[in-house]
Amino acid sequence: MAKKQGGVGRRTTRKNKRRFLPNLQSVKALLNGTVARVRVCTSCIRNDRVRKAPVRTTA
Repeated sequence: MAKKQGGVGRRTTRKNKRRFLPNLQSVKALLNGTVARVRVCTSCIRNDRVRKAPVRTTA
């Protein structure tokens, strides 16, 4: 199916419905004052909807 009709390109033959999944990453984030490992989409990390945990320094 053609791109302008929602397909991939010009020479595709099948018409299966494409799925667009979010780009999930596993990050350490601050949730209610505690650090937790969560799976977050990259657009949420980029737009500061999720605050990444600060880097711990060893002294």
